[in-house]
Amino acid sequence: MTAPRLIVGLGNPGRDYEETRHNAGFWFCARLAHGWGLPLAHESRFHGIVGRRGPLWMLLPQTFMNRSGQAVGALARFHRIEPAEILVVHDELDIPPGQLRLKFGGGMGGHNGLKDITAHLGTQDYWRLRIGIGHPGDRNEVVNYVLKPPRREEQADIDAAIERAVDLMPLIEQGEWNAATQRANTKPTPSQEKP
Repeated sequence: MTAPRLIVGLGNPGRDYEETRHNAGFWFCARLAHGWGLPLAHESRFHGIVGRRGPLWMLLPQTFMNRSGQAVGALARFHRIEPAEILVVHDELDIPPGQLRLKFGGGMGGHNGLKDITAHLGTQDYWRLRIGIGHPGDRNEVVNYVLKPPRREEQADIDAAIERAVDLMPLIEQGEWNAATQRANTKPTPSQEKP
């Protein structure tokens, strides 16, 4: 399978949103960039914060969540990156905090960032790494929920999941998607959840 050429972390720009659940994709990219010693800089032509490690680009769109596709489409077109070479990392309501899911293609589960990326790429066929944030239990509370910080115990579980996601990157960088998917989608044991 093809190794990725673009990792996209989804979130909303600005200090007001930094610690909100919707920014789990940003948190992942910040953690990964730190571990790699990867400098990130704003690139206006790509509407986002960008870094590069060899053939692999990292992008944190600065367009707000519902216009994420503008940034992804601009960078992918400029560097001739195919949708199947893109990994989008985002928060997921339908997964409990502390769990991950890695998959190729499929629906968008009402996620506005994915909807806009799909519209700009013209396909749903790209990779997604979903970081569980849990669900408020009431559909009417979803917007309020994703735009608030997690409770302390939820944050600890999300941080642990992000660490596990970072640990998957050597497999993903080599295009070992099946092995990475199996590891990502296996529910962690209690000893894996807490350091």
